[in-house]
Amino acid sequence: MAEDKKQRITLAKRNACRRRNTGTAPSQITLYAILQEILDKEEHLLKTKMNKTLLLLFSFLFLSCNSKSQNNIAEKETEKQQKTAKHKLTGKQIIVELEKLNFFNLTEKKDLKEAKAEFEKFYNELNFFEGKMEGESMIFTDNRFYFIDTETLFEGGGLIQYLETVKKTFDKLNLKLEISDEFNNQTEKHWTHKIKLNGKEYIAFDNDFGNTDWGISFIYFIEMLNDQLKIQKSIERFYPIRSGNDGEMVLLTKEQFEFVKANYPNDKEHPQEINEWKRGYGL
Repeated sequence: MAEDKKQRITLAKRNACRRRNTGTAPSQITLYAILQEILDKEEHLLKTKMNKTLLLLFSFLFLSCNSKSQNNIAEKETEKQQKTAKHKLTGKQIIVELEKLNFFNLTEKKDLKEAKAEFEKFYNELNFFEGKMEGESMIFTDNRFYFIDTETLFEGGGLIQYLETVKKTFDKLNLKLEISDEFNNQTEKHWTHKIKLNGKEYIAFDNDFGNTDWGISFIYFIEMLNDQLKIQKSIERFYPIRSGNDGEMVLLTKEQFEFVKANYPNDKEHPQEINEWKRGYGL
């Protein structure tokens, strides 16, 4: 660049000499102006090249930092996965921990061995939290899981049917569940459905008919049961899993629930807090 500048100045001087020889020589002021113009152009070119160099430098630094950041994130994610894999329990360990948490305290002694084996198998092979059913029935031997066809629950007679089913578990917990005074008032667009449990009135459904009727009735069902558990100072609560014709819920203590959340997938096939479940189903 310095050599180009020198050549342009030399050329300007030659042109000036040529003009002098032809009788058209410029004045000193004109010559100075020409030289100044050349210098200004050189300065502008220098600044442009410096700006480009700085831009390239900053781009390199930015890409370098961004690459390091992405590498750090990838490394942390890998470390997290390795840590999770390292601390993942075996099926046998799952059973041991569930026993410590008194999960099997509602299981009949004759069903205990097979119930544990089923939990271990489901965990090892499917990473799935569910118990063993009695033969071809829809009843679980652990007395904690319940299949709830929410269409049946919503329709006439379904509420009493499922309350009677759950009552067996209340009996095992030495808790009371007296069912009385079912009330229905239905119009073309609206249905009011109420029931009393241990003398306290609960809403089973009180809405205009819509697309979420089954889900609403399922939540009301769980909430009335949990309220009775709370009133009778039980540490157990029902947690929803699925809705629809293959709806399901499970009875757990808070400690048992946290254990399941920590060791099984956190999805719609596993227990959820009621508010979380509502959000997931748009209720």
